[in-house]
Amino acid sequence: MADTVLYEVSDGLATITLNRPEAMNALNIATKVALREAVESAAADDAVRAVLLTAAGERAFCVGQDLKEHIGLLIEGSGEIMSTVKEHYNPVVRALTEAPKPVVAAVNGVAAGAGFGFALAADYRIVADTASFNTSFAGVALTADSGVSWTLPRVVGPGRATDLLLFPRSVKAQEAYELGIANRVVPADELRAEAEKVARALAEGPTVAYSALKEAVAYGLSHSLAETLEKEDELQTRAGASEDHAIAVRAFVNKERPKYLGR
Repeated sequence: MADTVLYEVSDGLATITLNRPEAMNALNIATKVALREAVESAAADDAVRAVLLTAAGERAFCVGQDLKEHIGLLIEGSGEIMSTVKEHYNPVVRALTEAPKPVVAAVNGVAAGAGFGFALAADYRIVADTASFNTSFAGVALTADSGVSWTLPRVVGPGRATDLLLFPRSVKAQEAYELGIANRVVPADELRAEAEKVARALAEGPTVAYSALKEAVAYGLSHSLAETLEKEDELQTRAGASEDHAIAVRAFVNKERPKYLGR
Protein backbone atom coordinates (compact mmCIF):
# COMPACT_ATOMS: atom_id res chain seq x y z
CA MET A 1 0.00 0.00 0.00
CA ALA A 2 1.41 3.39 -1.02
CA ASP A 3 2.37 5.91 1.67
CA THR A 4 -0.19 8.28 0.15
CA VAL A 5 -2.74 6.32 2.17
CA LEU A 6 -2.05 5.19 5.73
CA TYR A 7 -3.83 2.14 7.16
CA GLU A 8 -3.86 1.09 10.79
CA VAL A 9 -6.00 -1.31 12.80
CA SER A 10 -6.18 -0.98 16.57
CA ASP A 11 -8.69 -2.53 18.97
CA GLY A 12 -11.24 -3.20 16.25
CA LEU A 13 -10.93 0.24 14.62
CA ALA A 14 -9.42 0.63 11.15
CA THR A 15 -8.13 4.14 10.52
CA ILE A 16 -7.63 5.08 6.87
CA THR A 17 -5.81 8.37 6.30
CA LEU A 18 -5.40 10.10 2.96
CA ASN A 19 -1.82 11.31 3.14
CA ARG A 20 -1.07 13.84 0.40
CA PRO A 21 -1.52 17.08 2.35
CA GLU A 22 0.87 18.94 0.04
CA ALA A 23 -1.59 18.23 -2.82
CA MET A 24 -4.73 18.77 -0.71
CA ASN A 25 -5.10 14.98 -0.72
CA ALA A 26 -5.91 14.95 -4.44
CA LEU A 27 -6.44 11.53 -5.94
CA ASN A 28 -3.64 10.46 -8.25
CA ILE A 29 -3.51 6.87 -9.48
CA ALA A 30 -1.27 5.60 -6.66
CA THR A 31 -3.56 7.14 -4.04
CA LYS A 32 -6.70 5.74 -5.63
CA VAL A 33 -5.26 2.23 -5.78
CA ALA A 34 -4.06 2.41 -2.17
CA LEU A 35 -7.39 3.82 -0.96
CA ARG A 36 -9.33 1.09 -2.73
CA GLU A 37 -7.11 -1.57 -1.15
CA ALA A 38 -7.41 -0.04 2.31
CA VAL A 39 -11.18 0.37 2.22
CA GLU A 40 -11.77 -3.11 0.83
CA SER A 41 -9.44 -4.59 3.45
CA ALA A 42 -11.26 -2.84 6.28
CA ALA A 43 -14.67 -3.84 4.96
CA ALA A 44 -13.72 -7.52 4.63
CA ASP A 45 -11.75 -7.92 7.88
CA ASP A 46 -13.90 -9.45 10.63
CA ALA A 47 -11.46 -8.09 13.21
CA VAL A 48 -12.41 -4.56 12.12
CA ARG A 49 -15.65 -3.44 13.78
CA ALA A 50 -15.63 0.21 12.68
CA VAL A 51 -13.79 2.37 10.15
CA LEU A 52 -12.51 5.93 10.49
CA LEU A 53 -11.80 7.70 7.20
CA THR A 54 -9.79 10.88 7.56
CA ALA A 55 -7.02 12.91 5.96
CA ALA A 56 -3.69 14.51 6.80
CA GLY A 57 -3.21 18.26 6.95
CA GLU A 58 -5.56 21.10 7.76
CA ARG A 59 -6.60 22.44 4.35
CA ALA A 60 -8.35 19.52 2.72
CA PHE A 61 -10.05 16.21 3.33
CA CYS A 62 -9.82 15.46 -0.39
CA VAL A 63 -10.25 17.74 -3.40
CA GLY A 64 -11.06 14.82 -5.71
CA GLN A 65 -9.25 13.89 -8.90
CA ASP A 66 -5.66 15.07 -9.23
CA LEU A 67 -6.20 17.39 -12.20
CA LYS A 68 -2.48 17.79 -12.89
CA GLU A 69 -2.19 14.07 -13.49
CA HIS A 70 -5.50 14.12 -15.36
CA ILE A 71 -4.29 16.83 -17.75
CA GLY A 72 -1.16 14.81 -18.46
CA LEU A 73 -3.27 11.77 -19.37
CA LEU A 74 -5.46 13.94 -21.61
CA ILE A 75 -2.39 15.23 -23.46
CA GLU A 76 -1.13 11.68 -23.88
CA GLY A 77 -4.50 10.71 -25.31
CA SER A 78 -4.84 7.83 -22.89
CA GLY A 79 -7.84 5.66 -23.75
CA GLU A 80 -8.19 4.68 -20.10
CA ILE A 81 -8.49 8.18 -18.69
CA MET A 82 -12.08 7.78 -17.45
CA SER A 83 -11.69 4.15 -16.36
CA THR A 84 -10.85 5.40 -12.88
CA VAL A 85 -14.57 5.64 -12.08
CA LYS A 86 -15.07 1.90 -12.63
CA GLU A 87 -11.66 0.78 -11.37
CA HIS A 88 -11.27 3.00 -8.30
CA TYR A 89 -14.17 5.23 -7.29
CA ASN A 90 -16.95 2.68 -7.59
CA PRO A 91 -15.18 -0.02 -5.55
CA VAL A 92 -14.31 2.49 -2.81
CA VAL A 93 -17.89 3.76 -2.52
CA ARG A 94 -19.40 0.29 -2.56
CA ALA A 95 -16.96 -0.97 0.08
CA LEU A 96 -17.80 1.98 2.36
CA THR A 97 -21.58 1.82 1.93
CA GLU A 98 -21.85 -1.98 1.97
CA ALA A 99 -19.35 -2.64 4.77
CA PRO A 100 -21.06 -4.65 7.53
CA LYS A 101 -19.77 -2.16 10.08
CA PRO A 102 -20.14 1.58 10.70
CA VAL A 103 -17.93 4.04 8.83
CA VAL A 104 -17.11 7.48 10.25
CA ALA A 105 -15.65 10.25 8.10
CA ALA A 106 -13.65 12.98 9.84
CA VAL A 107 -13.74 15.88 7.39
CA ASN A 108 -10.89 18.23 8.26
CA GLY A 109 -11.06 20.63 5.30
CA VAL A 110 -12.30 20.93 1.74
CA ALA A 111 -14.16 17.86 0.45
CA ALA A 112 -14.75 18.29 -3.27
CA GLY A 113 -15.71 16.04 -6.16
CA ALA A 114 -14.86 12.45 -5.33
CA GLY A 115 -13.70 13.63 -1.89
CA PHE A 116 -17.26 14.79 -1.25
CA GLY A 117 -18.50 11.47 -2.61
CA PHE A 118 -16.33 9.45 -0.24
CA ALA A 119 -17.50 11.51 2.73
CA LEU A 120 -21.13 10.98 1.73
CA ALA A 121 -20.52 7.24 1.49
CA ALA A 122 -19.69 7.15 5.20
CA ASP A 123 -22.44 6.46 7.71
CA TYR A 124 -21.55 9.38 9.99
CA ARG A 125 -19.72 12.60 9.21
CA ILE A 126 -17.92 14.66 11.84
CA VAL A 127 -16.84 17.94 10.30
CA ALA A 128 -14.35 20.60 11.35
CA ASP A 129 -15.87 24.08 11.62
CA THR A 130 -13.33 25.19 8.99
CA ALA A 131 -14.31 22.50 6.47
CA SER A 132 -16.44 22.85 3.37
CA PHE A 133 -18.03 20.75 0.62
CA ASN A 134 -18.27 21.26 -3.13
CA THR A 135 -19.64 18.96 -5.83
CA SER A 136 -17.19 20.50 -8.36
CA PHE A 137 -18.07 18.18 -11.25
CA ALA A 138 -19.94 20.64 -13.47
CA GLY A 139 -17.17 23.16 -12.91
CA VAL A 140 -14.84 20.97 -14.99
CA ALA A 141 -17.53 19.89 -17.46
CA LEU A 142 -18.09 16.47 -15.90
CA THR A 143 -21.06 14.67 -14.41
CA ALA A 144 -21.30 13.22 -10.92
CA ASP A 145 -19.36 10.13 -9.91
CA SER A 146 -18.18 8.47 -6.66
CA GLY A 147 -21.82 7.78 -5.84
CA VAL A 148 -22.81 11.44 -5.43
CA SER A 149 -25.85 11.14 -7.71
CA TRP A 150 -27.13 8.42 -5.34
CA THR A 151 -26.00 9.64 -1.92
CA LEU A 152 -26.49 13.41 -2.16
CA PRO A 153 -30.23 13.35 -3.03
CA ARG A 154 -30.79 10.92 -0.17
CA VAL A 155 -29.04 13.25 2.26
CA VAL A 156 -30.33 16.68 1.17
CA GLY A 157 -33.27 15.84 -1.11
CA PRO A 158 -33.36 15.82 -4.93
CA GLY A 159 -34.05 19.55 -5.32
CA ARG A 160 -31.11 20.72 -3.24
CA ALA A 161 -28.90 18.01 -4.74
CA THR A 162 -29.68 19.21 -8.26
CA ASP A 163 -28.93 22.79 -7.25
CA LEU A 164 -25.57 21.84 -5.72
CA LEU A 165 -24.67 19.77 -8.80
CA LEU A 166 -25.71 22.31 -11.43
CA PHE A 167 -24.22 25.28 -9.59
CA PRO A 168 -21.16 24.06 -7.68
CA ARG A 169 -20.27 26.23 -4.70
CA SER A 170 -18.57 25.99 -1.35
CA VAL A 171 -20.94 24.72 1.34
CA LYS A 172 -19.47 25.76 4.69
CA ALA A 173 -19.62 23.54 7.75
CA GLN A 174 -22.63 25.17 9.40
CA GLU A 175 -24.73 25.03 6.23
CA ALA A 176 -23.60 21.45 5.72
CA TYR A 177 -24.94 20.66 9.18
CA GLU A 178 -28.24 22.36 8.42
CA LEU A 179 -28.54 20.41 5.16
CA GLY A 180 -27.75 17.11 6.87
CA ILE A 181 -24.41 16.63 5.13
CA ALA A 182 -22.58 16.98 8.46
CA ASN A 183 -23.87 14.98 11.41
CA ARG A 184 -21.74 16.95 13.83
CA VAL A 185 -19.58 20.09 13.56
CA VAL A 186 -16.69 20.55 15.99
CA PRO A 187 -13.79 23.01 16.36
CA ALA A 188 -11.00 22.08 13.96
CA ASP A 189 -8.51 21.41 16.73
CA GLU A 190 -10.92 18.93 18.34
CA LEU A 191 -11.84 17.05 15.19
CA ARG A 192 -9.44 14.12 15.37
CA ALA A 193 -10.05 13.44 19.06
CA GLU A 194 -13.83 13.66 18.69
CA ALA A 195 -13.87 11.48 15.57
CA GLU A 196 -11.71 8.83 17.22
CA LYS A 197 -13.96 8.89 20.29
CA VAL A 198 -17.06 8.29 18.18
CA ALA A 199 -15.42 5.67 15.97
CA ARG A 200 -13.99 3.76 18.93
CA ALA A 201 -17.38 3.76 20.65
CA LEU A 202 -18.84 2.21 17.50
CA ALA A 203 -15.98 -0.32 17.35
CA GLU A 204 -16.96 -1.44 20.84
CA GLY A 205 -20.65 -1.66 19.98
CA PRO A 206 -22.98 -4.42 18.69
CA THR A 207 -21.50 -4.89 15.23
CA VAL A 208 -24.18 -7.29 13.98
CA ALA A 209 -26.89 -4.80 14.91
CA TYR A 210 -25.01 -1.94 13.26
CA SER A 211 -24.64 -4.00 10.08
CA ALA A 212 -28.36 -4.76 10.10
CA LEU A 213 -29.20 -1.09 10.64
CA LYS A 214 -27.10 -0.05 7.64
CA GLU A 215 -28.74 -2.70 5.49
CA ALA A 216 -32.23 -1.78 6.68
CA VAL A 217 -31.86 1.91 5.90
CA ALA A 218 -30.41 1.25 2.43
CA TYR A 219 -33.13 -1.27 1.66
CA GLY A 220 -35.97 0.92 2.90
CA LEU A 221 -34.96 3.78 0.63
CA SER A 222 -35.74 1.78 -2.49
CA HIS A 223 -38.50 -0.64 -1.46
CA SER A 224 -42.14 -0.53 -0.44
CA LEU A 225 -43.32 -0.50 3.16
CA ALA A 226 -44.48 -4.10 2.89
CA GLU A 227 -41.12 -5.23 1.52
CA THR A 228 -39.27 -3.20 4.14
CA LEU A 229 -41.30 -4.74 6.97
CA GLU A 230 -40.34 -8.20 5.70
CA LYS A 231 -36.71 -7.08 5.54
CA GLU A 232 -36.88 -5.77 9.09
CA ASP A 233 -38.18 -9.15 10.24
CA GLU A 234 -35.29 -10.90 8.51
CA LEU A 235 -32.70 -8.53 9.94
CA GLN A 236 -34.17 -8.54 13.44
CA THR A 237 -34.06 -12.32 13.45
CA ARG A 238 -30.37 -12.11 12.57
CA ALA A 239 -29.63 -9.51 15.24
CA GLY A 240 -31.69 -11.37 17.83
CA ALA A 241 -29.61 -14.50 17.31
CA SER A 242 -26.31 -12.67 17.86
CA GLU A 243 -24.15 -13.13 20.92
CA ASP A 244 -24.21 -9.38 21.45
CA HIS A 245 -28.00 -9.37 21.86
CA ALA A 246 -27.75 -12.00 24.59
CA ILE A 247 -24.97 -9.98 26.23
CA ALA A 248 -27.10 -6.82 26.08
CA VAL A 249 -30.11 -8.51 27.67
CA ARG A 250 -28.06 -10.00 30.50
CA ALA A 251 -26.37 -6.67 31.12
CA PHE A 252 -29.75 -4.91 31.22
CA VAL A 253 -31.16 -7.39 33.73
CA ASN A 254 -28.03 -7.13 35.88
CA LYS A 255 -27.87 -3.34 35.51
CA GLU A 256 -24.41 -3.56 34.00
CA ARG A 257 -22.76 -1.99 31.00
CA PRO A 258 -22.60 -4.54 28.17
CA LYS A 259 -19.24 -5.57 26.77
CA TYR A 260 -19.94 -6.52 23.17
CA LEU A 261 -17.96 -9.08 21.20
CA GLY A 262 -19.04 -7.89 17.75
CA ARG A 263 -20.73 -11.15 16.84
